Amino acid sequence: MKKQVLAYGSGRHRLPFLRYVAKMTGKKNPNICFVPTASGDDKEYIISFYEVCKQLPVLPHVLTVWINSYDQKQTFQEIISKMDAVVVGGGNTLNMLAIWKAQGIDVLLKEAYQRGCVMAGGSAGSLCWFNGGTTDSRPAELSIVNGLGLLDQSHCPHYNSETTRRPLYHHNILTGALTDGYACDDQAAIHFVDGKVQQSISLNSENNAYHVYADGDVVKEEKIPSVILR
Repeated sequence: MKKQVLAYGSGRHRLPFLRYVAKMTGKKNPNICFVPTASGDDKEYIISFYEVCKQLPVLPHVLTVWINSYDQKQTFQEIISKMDAVVVGGGNTLNMLAIWKAQGIDVLLKEAYQRGCVMAGGSAGSLCWFNGGTTDSRPAELSIVNGLGLLDQSHCPHYNSETTRRPLYHHNILTGALTDGYACDDQAAIHFVDGKVQQSISLNSENNAYHVYADGDVVKEEKIPSVILR
């Protein structure tokens, strides 16, 4: 089975990206599960997911973690095992990963990825798939967080919308705090297949994705040619 990730810069639910995720599954009416852990299972965020999915030939699901055993009868394993794609939302990356580890969701997602379930998301929902990157999950300043490592590169979301992201990402790569990796503007995404870049996609020509890497004592940034989604 192909192992696939779609990482995009912003955590907003965008119809073209979710349509692309659905096509990545190769299924006619795929089961797509939204995981809003990073936002504390925000109700409005969940509603917006369902609203966008109304426009697509998909079967939408939501995996929430703020639950109790009296009301929640399906295990997380039972939910995730039925999915063709998982879309992770934005929010606090560090807290999300800690909850996933406590609940065993991190292991379930890794297993799902290995069996061919498409993994996708933006912001915290893209950073989590890589080996690490910078996050605003701690007080005072951006700091480094380790991801699940499905993709053995680093990542930087919000590349064009938050002014401190780009220079800090360059600095961390140059010092070796982060490995070489990939950055996405808010309205751009990268499709990975078996750990390699398949293509970059974007909602317009102003938003792009980049390969960012150290070359001696300088950091280089290569724009990845994008397919513009309509």
